[in-house]
Amino acid sequence: MKLYLIGLLCLCGTASVATSPARATAPEERNDPNIIFIMADDLGYGDPGCYGGTRILTPNIDRLAREGTRFTECYAGAPVCAPARCVLMTGLHTGHSRIRGNSPQVGGQLEAFGEGSRRLSLTGEEMTVAKALQAAGYRTGAAGKWGLSEPETPGTPNRMGFDAWLGYLNQNHAVYYYTDFLWENEEKRRIPENDGVTGSVYSNDLFSDFALDFIRRNRDRPFFLYLPMTIPHKRIEVPSLGGYGDEPWPEEFKTYAAMVSRLDGYVGEILKELDQLGLTSNTLVFFTSDNGPLPGERTDFLDSAAGLRGRKGDLYEGGLRVPMIARWPGVIPEGRVSDGPWMFVDVFPTLLAAAGREVPNGLDGLSVLPMLRGDPQDLQNRSLYWEFPRTERLWQAARMGPWKAVRFGTDQPLELYNLADDQME
Repeated sequence: MKLYLIGLLCLCGTASVATSPARATAPEERNDPNIIFIMADDLGYGDPGCYGGTRILTPNIDRLAREGTRFTECYAGAPVCAPARCVLMTGLHTGHSRIRGNSPQVGGQLEAFGEGSRRLSLTGEEMTVAKALQAAGYRTGAAGKWGLSEPETPGTPNRMGFDAWLGYLNQNHAVYYYTDFLWENEEKRRIPENDGVTGSVYSNDLFSDFALDFIRRNRDRPFFLYLPMTIPHKRIEVPSLGGYGDEPWPEEFKTYAAMVSRLDGYVGEILKELDQLGLTSNTLVFFTSDNGPLPGERTDFLDSAAGLRGRKGDLYEGGLRVPMIARWPGVIPEGRVSDGPWMFVDVFPTLLAAAGREVPNGLDGLSVLPMLRGDPQDLQNRSLYWEFPRTERLWQAARMGPWKAVRFGTDQPLELYNLADDQME
């Protein structure tokens, strides 16, 4: 197994893309469900109550878990924001995807926010899950943090398959919850109530409004709604502390908890809207996070990583393992907990299969729709792969069955863990 994983770490970073035969879903399985994919930013695996969190109230996320299936071994596509989103959109792991880190050492363009870091944009030629669903007749919308292109480049959301878009293109811009502008499709939408850092309009409230309006306007046709919210990333600020104001915690900890509960409130508003419009039974809803939580005292106090080793930016479980819940009444079993290993690379083919469409060749992931349905699916003999380019070394990780290998440089020792016996690595 050790030799196999060494070979896997070497092979997955090569330039060629592994292909598998396209599989068409049987006609009787096709019913064009609406699809809503909600993704938090830097939310820890252990933050939601349904994942063992005890300090933060998340009743609506917990409701999703009760009414759907909660996955305990689902992984982000990368341990940081941009590549995780790239894997999700393209179905290619970071050994093959264009964007493999937040700031590449070469290429990209200098962005307007931050201290001259580089941002790499998609080329516009990539196939995305949004393009595929759009071509299949879905109305597509997105709101939140894109992180895969700069303005006026070919990789903006509207050029990558989304009919409607509101949010931040640039990751450094996305940390400002009281920004004075957002991108609405290809134009800047000014927010005069804010000065860029402070103000009265909280950006994620606008994303929630976009989501509800998008659902209402497209209630009579299949739609795909992608919501990469920016909560609870980076700048810890929120309009109200709610019930956390009286907690005897440091202010930052209370604010973080209030941010997560505010996100939970957005989830609740979406579920309520689906109920009111009679769309619940034919809507597949996902909830997840883009990577693990930030390192620090707050994460330790709240147990955001649920005791797992590592944090955001790490290839250990605490940096990669994320909450993942899926609900589709009548299709996905209620109240089920699944430990089947899968990752963001599988989202593209799974959504296509759920929509009853053919899964294209050339993806690194596979459809886990059988597992979502509660049917037997052997995921123990497939491999999961991550790489994370650092300034001097290429970090890599791979998992097959219970075995996980990590190394911090191609010339460095291989760390091998059996997660069945050692979840904490």
